[in-house]
Amino acid sequence: WIIWAVAVSSLAATSGDYRSAERKFQSIDSGRLRAGSRVYLSSAELNAYVQHEVPMVTGGVSRPVVKLVSPGVAEGSALIDFAQVQRSRGEAPGWIMSHLLEGQRPVQVTARIRSGGGRATVDVLSVTVSGVTVNGSTLDFMIRHFLLPLYPDAAVGKPFELTDHIDRIDVQPSGVTVVIGR
Repeated sequence: WIIWAVAVSSLAATSGDYRSAERKFQSIDSGRLRAGSRVYLSSAELNAYVQHEVPMVTGGVSRPVVKLVSPGVAEGSALIDFAQVQRSRGEAPGWIMSHLLEGQRPVQVTARIRSGGGRATVDVLSVTVSGVTVNGSTLDFMIRHFLLPLYPDAAVGKPFELTDHIDRIDVQPSGVTVVIGR
């Protein structure tokens, strides 16, 4: 009974956190928030949202988790089947993808998020795939030769416009505050 009660209460908390995060994102998307408004999303709300939405949007991704490591730094992890991700986008994986990266792989990405004035920049600090950490010039090489050809719209290390009149996103270990501007 104790295990069942803990499981049920955990699912209820996750469901409540997801609904709360969904309402907050809808309020941001609505465009009705005044300049200077702040919307706070707790770490629990972010994780509930990510765990619900990511697997529904991207096939081949399971068990996504976001950890807010320090001010401006977040870490995302998931099990990813890279070949299945490509298939879910209607693309046939190439020989390398189908033979070397088929099956779920634990992936962890650590990134610094800087924002202000309606723009943000995401700098990838490190990537770990199946326990092998890739960073520095090797990471830059992988982004240029593997990520960008597959996802040409990815803005890694370059400023991009925030949507929905967002001025900035403040990442702290306890949660994320979205500040509305313009």
